[in-house]
Amino acid sequence: MGRASWTEHPRVVSLRERSAPANALVATIDNFRTHRTGRHAALVAHYGFLSIFPLMLVFTTVLGLVLEGHPHLQKEIIDSAFSRLPIVGTQLATDPSALHGSVWVLLLGLLTALWASLRAFNVLQTSLDDIAEVPMPQRRTLVAIRVRSLLGIVVVGGGQVATAFLTSTLGFDSWNPFGRAGLGVAAIAMNATVLAATYRWLCVAPLSWRQVAPGALIGGFVFSLLQVAGTTVVARAIAHASPVYGTFAILIGLITWLNLHAIVALLGAELNRVLPATRLEPQPATAAS
Repeated sequence: MGRASWTEHPRVVSLRERSAPANALVATIDNFRTHRTGRHAALVAHYGFLSIFPLMLVFTTVLGLVLEGHPHLQKEIIDSAFSRLPIVGTQLATDPSALHGSVWVLLLGLLTALWASLRAFNVLQTSLDDIAEVPMPQRRTLVAIRVRSLLGIVVVGGGQVATAFLTSTLGFDSWNPFGRAGLGVAAIAMNATVLAATYRWLCVAPLSWRQVAPGALIGGFVFSLLQVAGTTVVARAIAHASPVYGTFAILIGLITWLNLHAIVALLGAELNRVLPATRLEPQPATAAS
């Protein structure tokens, strides 16, 4: 006989029968394992991480083009927040004139970042279809998947940049408590909207806004916490570390931060999946022979 699932343990079953939230939580965790969602989250974080460094290459190239022949602008950049960027900031502080812009390097960085981002969104679509248990014949073609991924990069990427800006401003001392609270609510709302649109847009199954709202709201709140924590760590801890150890800390923190984002987003999709069917139905009695 096979080993019984942990969800069938008498104490777990009793807890699920007494509490609807506990029932939903157990079902979400069990589906996270069944759908191998953790593996998909790791792949999304992996390709997201790969897209970061080509984007930094693009940024460095653009910065080199802008700074070339402008010594006064170089001094202003050194005294700004750009000098705290990993790797690039060290070069700016030592010899900003050594940064050179190249159109070919710019194109290479953009193409590599686009490839990695497309791969991340392709995996995200596969994961959302697995969570919704969409049959393979009903899933999108390879071309349709990539078109959706390209549009997802624009929508989700733009939303994340906007929310990152909002959460980074929460640490400014010039903001009063009411202003910070307003920015926090705006960041949560934007994160939740982006997540809800992601669940609806990237999954083949027809999902309504009401169906994706619970996971999107919880995920949007956790996303905002992660973004505030990330910007706080970079601003107060990593920025004051030595160049070598600070770079290592940023790399480790970045891959962890991306993985947590992917897990939270896919857990929200799992929660949306189980909510309509979280009530345990009584098992039919076995007929006596």
